[in-house]
Amino acid sequence: MTFYDEVQKYNWDEVTNAIYSKTAEDAERAISKRASGARLDVNDFMALISPAAEQYLENIVSQSADITRQRYGYTMQVYIPLYLANYCSNSCVYCGFSCNNKIKRNVLDEEHIEKECLAIKKHPFQHILLVTGESDHYSGVKYLGKAISQIKRHFEQISIEVQPMDTDDYKYLLEKGLYSVAVYQETYNEAKYPSYHPKGKKSNYRYRLETPDRLGDAGMYKISIGALLGLEDWRTEAFFVALHMRYLEAKYWKSKLSLSFPRLRPYVGEGDYFQPNSIMDERNLLHLMCAYRLMSEDVEISLSTRERPFFRDNVLKLGVTTISAGSKTTPGGYSDYEGTKELEQFEVNDDRSVDEIVAKVKEVGLEPIWKDWSLYLQGEEKVNS
Repeated sequence: MTFYDEVQKYNWDEVTNAIYSKTAEDAERAISKRASGARLDVNDFMALISPAAEQYLENIVSQSADITRQRYGYTMQVYIPLYLANYCSNSCVYCGFSCNNKIKRNVLDEEHIEKECLAIKKHPFQHILLVTGESDHYSGVKYLGKAISQIKRHFEQISIEVQPMDTDDYKYLLEKGLYSVAVYQETYNEAKYPSYHPKGKKSNYRYRLETPDRLGDAGMYKISIGALLGLEDWRTEAFFVALHMRYLEAKYWKSKLSLSFPRLRPYVGEGDYFQPNSIMDERNLLHLMCAYRLMSEDVEISLSTRERPFFRDNVLKLGVTTISAGSKTTPGGYSDYEGTKELEQFEVNDDRSVDEIVAKVKEVGLEPIWKDWSLYLQGEEKVNS
């Protein structure tokens, strides 16, 4: 049995209706249950992310902040992504790396990987995320194994966000020094999935969905999951991510789990940008992150430079445990950024320097819980960013 079998027990529309049918009393019950120290189930999570729970957002955020402080103290992991290649065999309609986009393509060789590592190591990073397009030909398992062997001389922990692989491939990369794998289902809506992924290996919904199972079977130290926020109703996507998290916690309890919250961003390519079908604003994102923290004390919550500086600075204490800094989303972006702009996967929103972000993290560690967050919950337009 894999998670695919578990997902088949649920109907997307029925889940959506169940979430939107939750009442204020359901939300209050879930919040009180967590406050008492009890473990929440997926039905409680439905109530926590429902529209009915929005009136209790201050309570949800406050509990999340308390849990995060008690569980993680002042610890915050800062990582940096390194894009190795932007060749891709998929035609995802929302992505700048899509094989249909007429952009310049590049794959870093050993010499350029070393240049990138040396440029990054001007800052004290120890955690690095290797990113590629999904191409077995240009950035397959052998290429990644060689790159990991080279890069581990510079960094303590190496993670990857690449094409899904077989269990034996992950075992091979573990031997080379891999620590963690991030794989996002993009959307858990199986009926709609083909419209977003019409061509390429990624069009196989089940193979992608079962990737965390293969990672668990391989003994991966950490597994990161999530959905691309903007494709389908974000509350329904969030439920299936929570369901997936609970499944992995029970079956692969030796592996750490992490959640990410990628929201759709503009990308380089021809034609108009893909427009989100489901709008999630920052208030919604804060709500969702804190609901996951109430759901699990142990899951790591990661926030990338897709989000703007004001938001990132002010949610650091409210549930987040891992952030990226100084991100360039192009192969060769750190050592030759001006010549690589058109290789970009998507535009970052927080383009501050590494030093600025690290300084802010240290500053936040000395501050009380964000003094303006209660005002922020009243609406983004009421806060001067």
